[in-house]
Amino acid sequence: MNILSLTGALTKKNQIENIENKEGKKWIKQTFLIDIGQDYNSTICFQLFGDEKVKILESFNIGDKIEVFFNISSREYNNRYYHNIDAWKIIHANNSKTNPNAENEEDELPF
Repeated sequence: MNILSLTGALTKKNQIENIENKEGKKWIKQTFLIDIGQDYNSTICFQLFGDEKVKILESFNIGDKIEVFFNISSREYNNRYYHNIDAWKIIHANNSKTNPNAENEEDELPF
């Protein structure tokens, strides 16, 4: 299985939603947007489900460069398909990915 991730700037954190299904089960959900810097369709909306997942987003601010790890799922309803992009891990983006020489800079120190 491939691990999916995207890196971009956090542009929006939507309000936490309280959801209740037909059976009365309750949970929370939060969506957020990142801009991955593409010319077209560069904004991606992710969702977080549950108390533990929603807490992950608290430590990030608008404008932070982040890497989001996620799963994609689809479901059919009335002959239409709906897609979810469920985030399960968020980290600050590693600058060494954008600067391939960043790891080697320490090796060049004289001590």
